[in-house]
Amino acid sequence: MNAPGARIDHLVVAAASLAEGVAWCEATLGLTPGSGGAHALFGTHNRLLRLHSTAHPQAYLEIIAIDPAATPTRPPPLRRWFDLDDSALRQRLQQQGPQLVHWVASVPDIEAACTTWQAMGIERGPVIEASRPTPQGLLRWQITVRDDGQRLFGGCLPTLIEWGPVHPADHMPAPALSLHSLTLSHPQGSPLGKALHAIGLTDVAVQVGPAGLHADLSHPADTATVLHSQEIP
Repeated sequence: MNAPGARIDHLVVAAASLAEGVAWCEATLGLTPGSGGAHALFGTHNRLLRLHSTAHPQAYLEIIAIDPAATPTRPPPLRRWFDLDDSALRQRLQQQGPQLVHWVASVPDIEAACTTWQAMGIERGPVIEASRPTPQGLLRWQITVRDDGQRLFGGCLPTLIEWGPVHPADHMPAPALSLHSLTLSHPQGSPLGKALHAIGLTDVAVQVGPAGLHADLSHPADTATVLHSQEIP
């Protein structure tokens, strides 16, 4: 059974360090991201920025990096999410700086969405329980993370998430940045598009071409910014 109601949950900007990610956000978007938290399972930490989107009302941008002071509680050989342990991606972040590398889609029934993709030959990974402390209490969610940490389709196939009773956007400051569109490009654009439609994501454009993500953002003053990520074959 297809899982209806899937939405863009957040865009993932990876950085070699969280300080670099914050500096990138200020220089590129003209905004300082709000507070985030730490993820004990993966030894990562983040900062968050709310996005305005009528179609995806809880969308936000996440800047994430490996926390050098933390050791993941998930033992080796299990790897961190979003390919953050991948040597090629880490080298790219060191050389080119922070960049859009992935996105996460929220679904009302994560098990159903995974079953739908498995029937299409897509193994998004097991559903795991995750959490992090916040000033408002413990934030809980379920998320798909492969044992190898891979993003799949060059980062274009979203990680799936199902939030508990509280969504992090509920406590973020009002958005000063609008998300107008997310466009995905991949050599296997047709199966990628079918996978998104199968879980109800019909307003994310998919093109056939080199793997990459393109997010069209703007400030209230109509200053446009396009975040573009191009995967290296």
